[in-house]
Amino acid sequence: MQRYGLIGHPLKHSQSRHFFNAKFEYEGLDCVYQHFDLKSVDEIHEVLATYPDLCGFNVTIPYKEAIIPLLDEIDDMAKEVGAVNVVKITAGKLKGFNTDVYGFEQLLNRAINGKAIGHALVLGTGGASKAVQYVLRQKGIPYSTVSRSAERGGYTYDTLTDEIIRQNLLIINTTPLGMAPRTEDFPDLHYQALSNKHVLIDLIYNPKETSFMELGKTWGAKVYNGMQMFEEQAKKTWEIFSGQ
Repeated sequence: MQRYGLIGHPLKHSQSRHFFNAKFEYEGLDCVYQHFDLKSVDEIHEVLATYPDLCGFNVTIPYKEAIIPLLDEIDDMAKEVGAVNVVKITAGKLKGFNTDVYGFEQLLNRAINGKAIGHALVLGTGGASKAVQYVLRQKGIPYSTVSRSAERGGYTYDTLTDEIIRQNLLIINTTPLGMAPRTEDFPDLHYQALSNKHVLIDLIYNPKETSFMELGKTWGAKVYNGMQMFEEQAKKTWEIFSGQ
């Protein structure tokens, strides 16, 4: 049997285990996928020692950057992105990849549908944000980041104004704000400055409609959750794991 998994903390929101185990059962594959809720990324050493049959694992919040120093090798694109969400294990060696880029690109294509979108705001500066920024650069879409700390560059939430929101027709939430079980949370934006010209993308897929999305809809924006991104990156993940 081949074992795969997901590392991160917390993991209650994730549907990765259900997605892959349903796939394995449907395709008659002798594989299993499980969650490893790690309070520290260094606990991956214990996981590897406990499960010598582990062939690979996905990486989610908050370890997409922290896992990199623990790898033996990293794919060129993942290195350029600066974040890893897939690790393949071959003969005991760990190699990192990034399939978030592919997943987000598919979601973005659907959301903007070829329209000129102008400038974008990326909420958050973590590992998922880095994949989003990579895609925006590849597509030539100028953007600014928004974070809680001025040390990370870009805007902070308290420096955002109505005018900044009006000028940025694409707003992407890469933070965990609004993720189950804390579904009442949402990024602190000037939602009243949104219009029907705006597109809001939330990388969260559980719940299907976050408070961020609900507020966007209230003011006329088109909204998209992260389910398509999750499914597309998962398919690409399996291509890496299986070598297909």
